[in-house]
Amino acid sequence: MSSARILVVDDDPQIRRVLRTALIAQGYEVADARNGEEAVEKLHDEKPDLVILDMNMPRMNGLETCRSIRTTSEVPIIMLTVRDAESDKVGALDAGADDYMTKPFSSPELLARIRAALRRSPQLAGEMQIVRFDDVEINFNLRRVVVGNRETRLTPKEFELLQYFLAHPNVPISHTKLLQSVWGPDYGDEVEYLRVFVNQLRKKIEKNPSSPKYLITEPWVGYRLHLPA
Repeated sequence: MSSARILVVDDDPQIRRVLRTALIAQGYEVADARNGEEAVEKLHDEKPDLVILDMNMPRMNGLETCRSIRTTSEVPIIMLTVRDAESDKVGALDAGADDYMTKPFSSPELLARIRAALRRSPQLAGEMQIVRFDDVEINFNLRRVVVGNRETRLTPKEFELLQYFLAHPNVPISHTKLLQSVWGPDYGDEVEYLRVFVNQLRKKIEKNPSSPKYLITEPWVGYRLHLPA
């Protein structure tokens, strides 16, 4: 049982009721919102530990809501979509979601995704709170990357993935190992997760993201973080 607080955002009242019932039965505290605007307001009032966010809402849709939340909060976000199209999945992750699920879904699967999203990767040792190589500086306390004079912030999952790469530099890491280490043991086949997040990280740490110097693709295996000697 958990006492974590979850904000459910969906314009369908039946889905909100079903999710509320299932989550309360597992010991979660639940608040809900009918649209993106209400979700952004409740985010500050309710201070949830996790947000379940529907992608297809009128007016302020799920992607816009997710981006708005990410400007002020690093709360884990699970996006719900009615389509299994890769473009929807990529859009959700690109907007800052930690995970996504396609409707209809089973309660056990959703609860497993919630547990995975609430679980954060272990923090690195203190000496790795700031990492510098070439003209790249990564500040893990601020979750900020500076390349030359260009500064950007990391989303929660970008932070965790980069953290894992830095803890295992200069060795190829398989897709499965990355997914299970960063997202959890129930993951392994969601290669599009890695494609989106690695591309985002390349935009933030590489001078030329289309020809990466640090985050290297290992064909048929996974990825490798190349750190200069």
